Amino acid sequence: MTRSAMTPSSMIKASLKSLEQHEGRPDHGMVLVLRALGIGDLAAGVPALRGLRAAFPRARLALAAPAWLRPLAALTGAVDEVVPCDGLAPRPLPRADLAVNLHGRGPESHRLLAASAPGRLLGFATAGFDDGPVWTYEEHEVHRWCRMLEWYGIRCDAADLALRRPRAIREGHTVVHPGAKAAERRWPVDRYAAVAAALRERGHDVVVTGSPAERPLAAAVAAAAGLPARSVLAGGTDVGDLAALVAHARLVVSGDTGVAHLATGYGTPSVTLFGPVPPRLWGPPPDRPQHRPLWHGALLAVTVDEVLSAVDGVLDAVAAQ
Repeated sequence: MTRSAMTPSSMIKASLKSLEQHEGRPDHGMVLVLRALGIGDLAAGVPALRGLRAAFPRARLALAAPAWLRPLAALTGAVDEVVPCDGLAPRPLPRADLAVNLHGRGPESHRLLAASAPGRLLGFATAGFDDGPVWTYEEHEVHRWCRMLEWYGIRCDAADLALRRPRAIREGHTVVHPGAKAAERRWPVDRYAAVAAALRERGHDVVVTGSPAERPLAAAVAAAAGLPARSVLAGGTDVGDLAALVAHARLVVSGDTGVAHLATGYGTPSVTLFGPVPPRLWGPPPDRPQHRPLWHGALLAVTVDEVLSAVDGVLDAVAAQ
């Protein structure tokens, strides 16, 4: 695909305007956004989703993502519906007036959207698709997608990461989240347990969260920390409950995973332990002192004392505000 004489922004708006003027239509067009990933990926995509929402306020914005993310998608305030889509396996997607690839650089993700024959497709330039900006590896995930949309004339605010606050299911607790999809992002059980035990001694109401598959890991951390079994919430919460736990928490301690991005979205004080991926690519905005990323290039280089010192730092920063 090659670019025409029209600007990208004018071509997009023209395609939706023509649909809006079509007699008998019950809506004002559909924008289909592909981001079939996890919690952290959706949270990092919020500024891009909000940019699309602001650009096309009357269009129906559908997010192609795993169905279990529906509660979190609703908390973005930008998504009208979730189209179940988990990964890039070929599947039928609804035909949209505008399809937006916030999933990856392509070409597989481009092809998945293109198969639905959208009126127009936005994405990064790749083999067979030269209509977008160039992908850059050394770029923060939030800024990556904002830059892509801005190339097409869609304004985004990379700092607009806040999520809607759900109703509290408990308040004032400290979340310790030891799990992560990749092994290199999971700090050892004994170190998480040492941190949890120290926080409990300092008066924190510690709960240990995780997915159903991570319940044994959470239970091991709680047991080693001397926490009661009721403190293990892993496996007993859906993504909406997890968001509520983070939104109303006193503190979050976790690896570089979805919970850390929820903490950023809610402004909840957090200490995040980074493994091989540096925080300049996935971490919280550096101007927010209530979030402290710890990174040395290797996760095992992060010590228990360093985490506890960082906890003191973020709580002091919040108290000083």
